[in-house]
Amino acid sequence: MGLLGALLATNQPLAVSNVIHEQTGVAVEVAADPVERELRDVMIADDVAQDEVGQWISTNSIARTNTPAIEALNKRILGRFDVVRQGYEKFLRNHPDHARGYLAYGSFLNDLGDEDGAKAQYENSRQFDPKNPAVWNNLANYYGEHGGLTNAFAGYTEAIRLNPAEPVYYQNFATTVYLYRKDAREFYGINEQQVFDKALGLYRQAMQLAPDNFVLAADYAESFYGIKPMRTNDALVAWTNVMAVARTDAERQGVAIHLARVKIAAGMFDEARAHLAAVTNGAYAELKNRLVRTLADKENPPTNAVVEVPANPVVATNPAVIVTNVIAATTNQSPVPANPSPTPKLPDLEVAPPPLRGQAP
Repeated sequence: MGLLGALLATNQPLAVSNVIHEQTGVAVEVAADPVERELRDVMIADDVAQDEVGQWISTNSIARTNTPAIEALNKRILGRFDVVRQGYEKFLRNHPDHARGYLAYGSFLNDLGDEDGAKAQYENSRQFDPKNPAVWNNLANYYGEHGGLTNAFAGYTEAIRLNPAEPVYYQNFATTVYLYRKDAREFYGINEQQVFDKALGLYRQAMQLAPDNFVLAADYAESFYGIKPMRTNDALVAWTNVMAVARTDAERQGVAIHLARVKIAAGMFDEARAHLAAVTNGAYAELKNRLVRTLADKENPPTNAVVEVPANPVVATNPAVIVTNVIAATTNQSPVPANPSPTPKLPDLEVAPPPLRGQAP
């Protein structure tokens, strides 16, 4: 209820199962078996319901302060999804040992934000079919987000063993290793630089399987921001490759922003300036202006810089505020606003980790 309310308040479309299918490349096949046809019908009803709800949310004009109207629409949404829920539960009552049915139901619950409920269904699915790599991937996603990192690492490893040709498994594994470096160090008995190497290697394996995947290439390139000292040459190669698979002008200009950022850090000021000059999309104006100021500061550093001590004693003694200020000063990035505008920009693994990608049957 809370999640749906938040979606309505921000006017964001709900993620739907067919998007997951598109991202993962896993399609529902038309089967001759009557049980499989029954499951397929339930899954189609799932997609139809989520598409409908997505339309309701994206086209609603309810003011955020109109609580009764929001509650009414939430009730309508929950009622629509309850029909789908009953369809899955009826199918599983009739076929209590159907592994793919539990997997599909788990994906439905995960889409709705009921991640604990989804995990229970994934566990049921694994019980009946432990050789399905999608189940291991989805359970690993759960443990990666909710704790139990050793289970996450083991789950991705098993998913890859069962299907080494699926890039999503490597991508999710890479993201989890990268984000939870301390756990990866302890689990694999390696140092932090070796953890980075492991994550980058997993990303590269995914890219070999999906060489034209822009989001995947961008996730890989973003990872270099977290490596200290930055591997500048590798980062520049990675962003150059992202540029090669960019599909739209907005994506290309977003990549130009990142190339400028890395080249400023590397002291390649003229090339950075050329990249920034190519950025004309107004959605990137603020990011561009920040980098222009950073470039000017790098080229003409002040000779008598004085560290400014905060006058406000609350700020001066509040670690959270101090950390935020230090991050903004050293990276030239402001904290993420409470209600960010929907501008087309690439994610930053250090600020907004990419979502782990699940699979439906």
